[in-house]
Amino acid sequence: MTLGTIKMTAGQFLQMGADPPGVRLELVDGEVMVSPSPEPQHSFIDRRLSKILSVYIDEHNLGALFGDVDTIFGEYDVRRPDLIYFSKSRLHLVGEKAMEGPPDLCVEIISPSSGVIDRKQKFKQYEKGKVAQYWIVDPDSKTIEAYKLVSGKYRATGQGKNNEVVKLPPFPDLEIPLSQLWWRR
Repeated sequence: MTLGTIKMTAGQFLQMGADPPGVRLELVDGEVMVSPSPEPQHSFIDRRLSKILSVYIDEHNLGALFGDVDTIFGEYDVRRPDLIYFSKSRLHLVGEKAMEGPPDLCVEIISPSSGVIDRKQKFKQYEKGKVAQYWIVDPDSKTIEAYKLVSGKYRATGQGKNNEVVKLPPFPDLEIPLSQLWWRR
């Protein structure tokens, strides 16, 4: 007797509906992955950075910013980046249930359980999935790192820490005061 498993497709995953309370589901290589809901610090940074980016994107009519939405990266892969930006010319990739193509920018905010996933697994997946820009925000070290896809590989394009003010692609004129992102207990 032979036992085996069947990979779930992105289409099947999207038919499952809303996540159960307290967890976040993603599809990775056909397997459903479960992670806990974000912690308060993560949520604080998400809201602050979202506000900074949204105001800039809207004022300059650049496109649209989304948060925590299913994003299809292949037949067996659906991730939910913390923040997702699509330029105006690529808004056609925003589907009814999910993002149906690579965003111009994905932002991940590291949680205690997601460091390896965000820095290694998602880094490689977003690179392979042709996400043009990838930012990683680390609340513990109070840093932000920016990467740009160049010839199929991510190259560092900027970083900042603590209370620095940074300008990162794809928004070279936007000043981001990092001091506004960090939760003070």
